[in-house]
Amino acid sequence: MTPLNDKTLDPAVDEFVRQQGLDTVVGAFAYEGGDDLSKPGLGHRRRTRLSFTDSQGSGREMYMKRYAPLPLARRLRRFFTGRASQSEARTEFENIRAVRLAGVPTMREIVYGVEKDLLGVKRSYIIVGAVPGDALERVGEEFVSRRDADLDELTDRLVKLVRRLHEAGFVHRDLYAAHIFLHEHSGGFDLNLIDLARIFKPSLRKFRWRVKDLAQLKYSMPRLWVERCWERFLAGYLNTENRAALGCWERAISAKVRRMQRRDERKARKAGRKEGS
Repeated sequence: MTPLNDKTLDPAVDEFVRQQGLDTVVGAFAYEGGDDLSKPGLGHRRRTRLSFTDSQGSGREMYMKRYAPLPLARRLRRFFTGRASQSEARTEFENIRAVRLAGVPTMREIVYGVEKDLLGVKRSYIIVGAVPGDALERVGEEFVSRRDADLDELTDRLVKLVRRLHEAGFVHRDLYAAHIFLHEHSGGFDLNLIDLARIFKPSLRKFRWRVKDLAQLKYSMPRLWVERCWERFLAGYLNTENRAALGCWERAISAKVRRMQRRDERKARKAGRKEGS
């Protein structure tokens, strides 16, 4: 059985999913419509953008991620380590729902499905709603330079988003500007968090995991924002002006940022050597 979202799901989306056969694993993997979105590192995953026009003439957009069967050796390893029943699609579906219900602005989970055999999960898929706007990684620098008067509001909204995520017990693990979408509209702008497949609730070393999230954000945000707004962000996130507390977190975050910089520099040198060979 493929669980659909609760009854607040948009009826037009529900109808499209059922009409296209996307409410079953077989139908999802047989589907050849939409636009495939390929990028390096997807492995056994396939990402597809789905779009349709509803009866009122409004365009709708969703994304489907299909997880094909893993190689037999990896499936056997998962089976013998007790992880055979773990479904990537189900995990992501439940992550999105939990984060959304915690008050973090994000996409809407729509449907997922799992197919099993004697070795456990064989293949699975998930469909989620699109969030409006574009990633801060792509539009943040232009926004920051153009809307100087809105930097404090942008910072405070980032504080609210990250605090809600962490206060709910979650860490993102990939909290880069690429995964925070900025949507400008006539009433202002909104932020949405995406890519929730890897989030989890750490039971140990929570400080370390939160520092990692914050370092990823600092490292990836526009330099002008970091220079002008980082102190405000960290004070708002910690809800304190205590210099000792702020200093403790800043030292840990800065150390992590430096490690990320060295890692990327090594990758760049390695790529340069390959191109020159």
